Amino acid sequence: MPAKSIFITGTDTGVGKTIASATIAMLLRRMGHSVGIMKPVTSGCIERDGALVSEDAELLAFAADIPVTRDSAPYLLRAPLAPSVSASQDGVRISFDVIKEAYQRLAERHDFVIVEGAGGLMVPLAGGLLVADLALHLGLPIAVIARPNLGTINHTLLTTFTARTLGLKVKGVIVNRYPDTPDQAESYAPHMIDSLSGSQLLGLFPDLQAENERELVTKLTDRLLQMPATGIMLREMFE
Repeated sequence: MPAKSIFITGTDTGVGKTIASATIAMLLRRMGHSVGIMKPVTSGCIERDGALVSEDAELLAFAADIPVTRDSAPYLLRAPLAPSVSASQDGVRISFDVIKEAYQRLAERHDFVIVEGAGGLMVPLAGGLLVADLALHLGLPIAVIARPNLGTINHTLLTTFTARTLGLKVKGVIVNRYPDTPDQAESYAPHMIDSLSGSQLLGLFPDLQAENERELVTKLTDRLLQMPATGIMLREMFE
């Protein structure tokens, strides 16, 4: 049986999409599943020992307890710009077919595959093709990572409505970095997203402090494993 898979997107850059994706991977792994990870295109890669490295893919691989392979990070780009621009600067042509072949190999080897997009759905990847087009090319449903504060309702509704207009199946929304003591806007945002977006609220990922991203993912996983709703969230995401 091929893996159950999800394409993770965000309402914007910087909403914590990689942290949320890694946490989902670690939750599944801690529940005893084999988890593959994929960051198809990474711009803003660092150079280490003369080679470009995707720190996002490394965090996802840490969470899944697997090594980073070429299949899990097929396109590594230098400049922290829109991938289409960064690829052009590097002289790289991004091929959706190359990405799909890599994804299919991962799906054959794992129970689940977490695919993390770049930025939001409208980020340009290659020519006139967007992140949304990549999700469609892979044939994957999406989960949307949103921020909790003022303005998130507009950003989230724009994302979910656009996704469905383009023919994507939206599994739901995760509000990331949700504070223990939300302000007024943060208090009503999850309910409004749940009732207005046409997509279910999958869960709230708490705002936790940590020394580094790996510690943060581990702490988030520990917290979420204590919550009965986490199992429901995963079932809804992958059913």
